[in-house]
Amino acid sequence: MEKDPNCPQGAANTGAVLGTEGLEAQLDNCVGTHPDYNEEEEEQKFFRRKRLGVVKNVVAASVAGMLTYSVYLGLLEMQLILHYDETYREVKYSNIQLEDIDHKVLMGINVTPVAALLYTPVLIRFFGTKWAMFLAVGVYALFVSSNYWERYYTLVPSAVAIGVAIVPLWASMGNYITRMAQKYYECVNYKEEHVQEQRRAPRGACNTYIVVFQTVFYTCFHLSFVCAQMPMLFFLNNYLYQLNHTLFGVKHCGTLSHGTLPGFNTTVLQRLPQSVNLITVESVLMAIAFLAMLVVLVLCGAAYQPMEEIDLRSIGWGNIFQLPFKHMRDYRLRHLFPFFIYSGFEVLFVCTGFSLNYGVCALGLEKLASLLVAYGSSASACSVLALCSLRLRRQVPLLAGALLHATLLVTLFFWAPEPRYLVQAPLLYTIAVLWGTGSALNKTGISILLGMLYEDKDRQDFIFTIYHWWQALAIFTVYLWSGLPMKAKLSIMVLTLGVAVGSYLWMEHKVGQRVRYRLPHIPRPRHKMHGYRYLEEDSDEVDSEGDGDDKDEDDQHPEEATSEEEPPKDEVEPPEDEVDLPKDEVEQQD
Repeated sequence: MEKDPNCPQGAANTGAVLGTEGLEAQLDNCVGTHPDYNEEEEEQKFFRRKRLGVVKNVVAASVAGMLTYSVYLGLLEMQLILHYDETYREVKYSNIQLEDIDHKVLMGINVTPVAALLYTPVLIRFFGTKWAMFLAVGVYALFVSSNYWERYYTLVPSAVAIGVAIVPLWASMGNYITRMAQKYYECVNYKEEHVQEQRRAPRGACNTYIVVFQTVFYTCFHLSFVCAQMPMLFFLNNYLYQLNHTLFGVKHCGTLSHGTLPGFNTTVLQRLPQSVNLITVESVLMAIAFLAMLVVLVLCGAAYQPMEEIDLRSIGWGNIFQLPFKHMRDYRLRHLFPFFIYSGFEVLFVCTGFSLNYGVCALGLEKLASLLVAYGSSASACSVLALCSLRLRRQVPLLAGALLHATLLVTLFFWAPEPRYLVQAPLLYTIAVLWGTGSALNKTGISILLGMLYEDKDRQDFIFTIYHWWQALAIFTVYLWSGLPMKAKLSIMVLTLGVAVGSYLWMEHKVGQRVRYRLPHIPRPRHKMHGYRYLEEDSDEVDSEGDGDDKDEDDQHPEEATSEEEPPKDEVEPPEDEVDLPKDEVEQQD
């Protein structure tokens, strides 16, 4: 074929060049930088979305905890009242010894957590914080499902499972909320050098977010005491006898009583609820428990990045098992043990001792739900008072709650309400409201204090495990003393509260005097050198060699890493794991 003389070679070359330039222009339009692109603005939008995600995680975890305990407490209360009625037992379960089953159910719930310190840290590190929460909430849903068929082989194993899951649930939730506060700080201060280099923040930098997030959590959680009374208010109260029948044999109330409401009538139901109605109520509770599981699964994000989860597990399972015991050498934690114990005493006392021996004894069983609604509403509303830690000293919420409870305990010690005397109702409701205020300050204050004292994300699950283990031991003690006289119970609580306040003030004094405390050394993660994580030589080797030393040094001096002065990476680690208090913490007390 001959070339067209009218189409010169230069024109063909020019067309090819123009075609190439057109392709490059189209490619730039597709993948190139948009002329209106603002990198700083897009970065701000990205971290704004991350902050909203953190807030969503906190609200979701709080709502899930509230729903879980609403179902658990409501079902347990309804179950114990129904099983207490002699007619209900004889007609529906004449030959299965329901009283003995209830006794073993309570034993499984209260005794099993005694061993929780042995397995909780391993469980949380193995599954991760979020999945430990999810599994624990699932165990509570299992307890609800076991009530569809009330037999020994369904109720008792599910109660034991509840006892196994109590401490892991609370430890993982406390760790989760504190970790979200730290992540929110990182999203707000993403331009700071220590955030970009993934080093620890200056001491006290996250305190504001810890206070706010713990306040949000306990504001939601204390509503569980309100929601738990819905089955009682809208269902069971329609079947109860009035107080003249149920309290006919009761002679003494309050401080003069022994055990759990002696003389209370063994028949409390006017008529037996139909099985269809019971199944309907239990199905609603089961749906709520399933909803709580979905909230944790879908709405709660991970507390740590995948690489951080690997690092947390890679210190060795033996070390993970030992570290909770080693952390007890820290005098700051040891001085808080009495407060942990009193925290368990007071929440179970208000639900059993005060509600039954004072409230029900004077007002009747039909007013039990109203008293607990007053307590829960007050505790939820007054959790907001913990925000005073943003302006006042951190001792204020704990000491204010302790002073309020001490006043109420002394009042209860010298007061014996008259049985079947409704005029005393305003005073009983006032005490319930004030007790809720003290409980809110107590629970929120302790969690805030632990978040402030132990900011290292490698230690928080151990610290919250110790806290809730001691609380579980206290609840077990309350279960054991149920037969004691009321004066003995109140005396033990007053003594425990006095020791707790004195021990806490002595701890703050030692902190103010910069007395050295001991923190166990957390080993460097031991990774197997294979897999996708170690393909990049530069970043990971620098992280394991340089930052690893810095991390170990921070473990030895957890209070000394401030924004003004970072410890040198090549500094020789001291042989003793005792730490001097920094000057900035002493100034924080003022």
